[in-house]
Amino acid sequence: MRIFADKLVDQLHRQLHSSYLVFGNEPLLVQESRDAIIATAKMAGFDEKHNFTIDNQINWNEVYDCCQALSLFSSRQIIELEVPETGINAAASKELVQLTESLHADILLLIVGSKLTKAQENAKWFKTLNQQGVWVSCLTPDIQRLPQFIQNRCRKLNLKPDAQALQMLAQWHEGNLLALAQSLEKLALLYSDGDLNLVRIEESLSRHNHFTPFHWMDALLAGKPKRAQRILRQLELEGIEPVILLRTFQRELNLITKLKSELSHTSIGAIFDKHRIWQSKRPLYSSTLQRLEFAQIRRLFRGLNKAEISTKTQYDDSVWPLIAQLSLEFCSATPAIFPDLPIQR
Repeated sequence: MRIFADKLVDQLHRQLHSSYLVFGNEPLLVQESRDAIIATAKMAGFDEKHNFTIDNQINWNEVYDCCQALSLFSSRQIIELEVPETGINAAASKELVQLTESLHADILLLIVGSKLTKAQENAKWFKTLNQQGVWVSCLTPDIQRLPQFIQNRCRKLNLKPDAQALQMLAQWHEGNLLALAQSLEKLALLYSDGDLNLVRIEESLSRHNHFTPFHWMDALLAGKPKRAQRILRQLELEGIEPVILLRTFQRELNLITKLKSELSHTSIGAIFDKHRIWQSKRPLYSSTLQRLEFAQIRRLFRGLNKAEISTKTQYDDSVWPLIAQLSLEFCSATPAIFPDLPIQR
């Protein structure tokens, strides 16, 4: 059974399951989910806790011993297994499947790790444990869901942001939920009445948003030039290497070229399935395919090539203005005219 992190507390109030799979790319949600499960388990009498990391040094016999060394007077136990960034290999997968056969009412299994890949979701160990317990998805909320996410957290702290304050909190903390949690706690201490507006937020907080090249690319695919430019400026301030953005852009353009070429003889659904486009990303690619023509795509490729050459040879000239211009062209339904963009013909 899969639930999202914000629904976990309600689920724990209803029932404590024998196993929990806590995975996601948002450290704050992973930590909060883990703590909530452990706290609830301890209230249910799971007094002992054992922690293991699933790496080459793990002693699986010690894990099995936790399940078997029970007596009439033994405490109920929590077994926590941490999954490293490298994931779970075939040998560990086999051990996990075997471990499920040793679980019983006095054992609570908690497995914690970063965001799962599709291959991991389809692995036998994961499917087996997911059928028996709860999969807690701890993914960072996107910009559309972030305001509601913030509103829910504000409600728990008796904070009452107005619409503008909520939007500013979302813009200032996108991609950095840990900073968001700290900011809301600070605001709750500063303003006992809970009322939040633009003035109070600007006086009390500084920007904590953190973007990645993927945020920027999603804004480009969505055709949102203002958001793309805002993210690009933040990435420049954070000192990200321009070549990382250029390679990300080139990779997406290559994919878009393939998708558009295949549209003439294949349905768009079949094309998305073939290239394993996530369901959540399909509307973005659909709008991009309708917006961009091949001539525009070729122009963008030439601009990216020029930008990459510039980063490697023209050390005194900033390539960021060119990247910004290419971003605008990508978001535009028609080719943009930039007098200082050399690739225009």
